[in-house]
Amino acid sequence: METVTKADKEQLEARLKALVDNRGAISARIAEARSHGDLKENGDYHAAKDQQGMEEAEIRNLQERLSHMIVMDERMTKALAGTVLVGSMVKLRDEKDGDVDTYKLVGEASPTMPADYVEVTQGSAMGQALLKAKVGETIRVDAPRGVKQFTIVEIV
Repeated sequence: METVTKADKEQLEARLKALVDNRGAISARIAEARSHGDLKENGDYHAAKDQQGMEEAEIRNLQERLSHMIVMDERMTKALAGTVLVGSMVKLRDEKDGDVDTYKLVGEASPTMPADYVEVTQGSAMGQALLKAKVGETIRVDAPRGVKQFTIVEIV
């Protein structure tokens, strides 16, 4: 089970709809390329078939994820105010060097990296340490390069 915000689920549903809607266009590209003759050396045909395969795999992946997803309830979010949950944006101070950076706890990282914060998946070591932590707490993260400690400065 993956816990996500309503906005995260809507974003995944929009991506799924776009992929499903694109099926016709890819089929048309394949038909057009097939009409050009010899398929062995037909780059357009092979590119369209590759794209079709990748998109169909992504559709199946999104359908599977959406079928096992739990959406955070607004009441639960309000009841746990001051607690880091999936979808929370937090400011963390690195206890070693004092740097403060902004992180967002997500169900799954987005394909494009945002410039103004770092995404942390709930399944990662840092995500597990952040989940259900509160402002003022110091979390310990067993990172590949050793143990790091962060204090939760603020939930934005």
